[in-house]
This record gives sequence, structure tokens and C-alpha cells, in this order.
Amino acid sequence: MNLIIIHPDEIRNNMVELTGRRGDHVRKVIRPAEGDSLRIGILDGPRGLARVVRAKTEVTLEIVRLEAEEPGPEVVLVAALPRPIMLRRVLAQAAAFGVSELHLINAARVEKSFFSSSLVSREKWEEFLLQGLEQGGRTRLPQVRLHRRFRPFAEDILPGLAAACVTRLIAHPQERPKCPADMTAPVIAAVGPEGGWNEFELDRFAAAGFSPFSMGATIMRVDWAVPAILAFIESSLG
Repeated sequence: MNLIIIHPDEIRNNMVELTGRRGDHVRKVIRPAEGDSLRIGILDGPRGLARVVRAKTEVTLEIVRLEAEEPGPEVVLVAALPRPIMLRRVLAQAAAFGVSELHLINAARVEKSFFSSSLVSREKWEEFLLQGLEQGGRTRLPQVRLHRRFRPFAEDILPGLAAACVTRLIAHPQERPKCPADMTAPVIAAVGPEGGWNEFELDRFAAAGFSPFSMGATIMRVDWAVPAILAFIESSLG
């Protein structure tokens, strides 16, 4: 936990009581002494420091300083809905890398049962998004949207998303150009299912101005490909 995320509603007279997972982590892993400073972030707001008032049976923090978070380059991620165990990681990874929007879409090689998972709900998403923010040291929750049908997404939503972005990339594990070293924000990147995109899907992305690319000869699982691509984009945008 590189940043303790605090919801604005938890703050009372500049004091915060940490309960549950966060409180346990502070007491058992960080193990601060009273008076120590911890890095905090207000959800969808600034970051700063808090002083530890109590940290034995309960954890109480006093906010002492907040500074506005510098907004990073806008990155939009489109990902074919992965299997549930991978979805947890993709959500956390998107938040950790500061993705502004995450669009989870259907595709020909997405198993229909994935849409019946208990994880496909906003209530479940937030848990993993928050863990990603804690890891990446960010405070802004990505907007996550689910699209159960590919064609309506490709025809009605994708063109608008693409038009708002300068760099448009679609990952495809074949002999394609490598991911460009120099990019201009905003960036939109699409990652397919483990079986890859089919020709119809590739054509729809091409019509929206997407350029196919490869990260190399290794064919990655979705939960490997997403952080690899996002890290490359982050380093390229500098």
C-alpha cells in the first residue's frame, strides 16, 4: 500500500478513523509509531500527509497537508472482458497506471459465461480499483463501462472515443509493427481476448483509425499484456 486512500465522507474535523483492510494494513504491516507521517490520498482529490494519532487497537489519522494531484496524460483502455480472475488484475492495473476510462467489451472469442460472473458489477469493481490506486499512488478512479455487444460498441461508441484521442492503438499478437516509441496524448489502446481479435473486429477498429501493433514475439495473457502496454505508454508519454 503506497498510498492510503480516504473517502471524503470519512473525514471529520480533519481526522480519519481507518477500519477494515486499511486499518489492519497500517497496524500489522506499516506498524507506525504515534506521530509518524503517512502518505494519504483523498479519493478523486488531492494527495498529502497525515499524522498518526493512534495505531494500536484502532488507527486514527490527522490530516496535516494536502497538495493538488498533477493530472497525467489521458489514457483510455478498451479491453475484451477477461475471465474473472484476470478481471480483478486488469481493474487494479488500470487504476494503478492512471487510466481515465476502461471499456470492457464483448468479442467473438470472449466466453459468454464471463458476463454472468459476480465480478461484473460496479460494487465489485471498486474494491479492485481502490487497490490499484493504493499501489500506483493515485487518487482518480477510472470510469469503467461494460459493453455486452460488440457491434453497437464499435458503431456507436468507438468512433467518438477514437475521435477524442490522437494516438489509437490495437494490440494483436501477429507480425505487426512494434508499439511506437513516441506517442501523443490522449491515447486509446485496445487489448483483445486471449484468442485474439477476429478479422471483423480488426476491421472495425481500423475503420476508427486504430493502428495494430505488437509487443514482441511472446503471446501474453491479458493480465500480462495490460500492464506491459500501459507501462510502455507511460514511458513513451514521459
